[in-house]
Amino acid sequence: MPKFLRIGVLQSNVSGYTSKAWCIRRAGSTIFLKWGAVEVHGTGAGRRVCWARLPQEKTIRCRTEQRAQDYAKAAIARRRSHRYEPLTGPIANPRRSAVPSTELKQALATILIVDIVGSTAKAAKLGDARWTKVMGHYYAAVRKELKTARGKEVVTTGDGVLATFKAPAAGINCATAIQKAVRTLGLEIRVGLHTGEYTISGGEMVGLAFHIGTRVAAKARAGEVLVSSAVKELMKAQSAISFRDHGMHQHKGVPERWRLYRVEG
Repeated sequence: MPKFLRIGVLQSNVSGYTSKAWCIRRAGSTIFLKWGAVEVHGTGAGRRVCWARLPQEKTIRCRTEQRAQDYAKAAIARRRSHRYEPLTGPIANPRRSAVPSTELKQALATILIVDIVGSTAKAAKLGDARWTKVMGHYYAAVRKELKTARGKEVVTTGDGVLATFKAPAAGINCATAIQKAVRTLGLEIRVGLHTGEYTISGGEMVGLAFHIGTRVAAKARAGEVLVSSAVKELMKAQSAISFRDHGMHQHKGVPERWRLYRVEG
């Protein structure tokens, strides 16, 4: 089964990160798809990729073998054009916890979403080789600032990163530090932050807070760091960070309207 890993660049020399994988297999006129979050451990020939949780699966019946061949060819071409890395080795099953538990745990965190603005146009302008180098430096810079601010990387989303922080001030300071770092690479990012509760179930983080954080980031323009009113409320005692009202916004699929604020300075 052809397998592809989406990490933005061919980071065979990087270990200990999360990404997503996509697999396709054809049997006659039937297409079998499998996709989901993965963990990458080790580097080079010793690199090991395993599913972070059970992957999603889908079966597509194309009626004729030719249609199935055309579907598979087009699907693989799309993944390659979106900088998926072809995988030759297997993707291992999810690692089991030493102490299995079905209990749901609630947690509160400030969620940070980082996304590159105009990445597709930038990649087309630079070409694959140069863009690969730029993206390698980009991920290295983001992870350096996350480590400094004690942020926890949750997953890479295309050419973006989702991370969590215990304190909103740490998330905001990390966002501005990332901005400065990636500008030296000729990149502009948009950042969104939201504070809310989420549920940890079987090692997976789920909850509306992640969706709100994503929607906040989508409202930001190049070079902007936007925060939700939930973050602003927790920052009342922080005089070192100033905000400007960015108005009320309705987020797609999210109940109620949210007031957003732009981080100044």
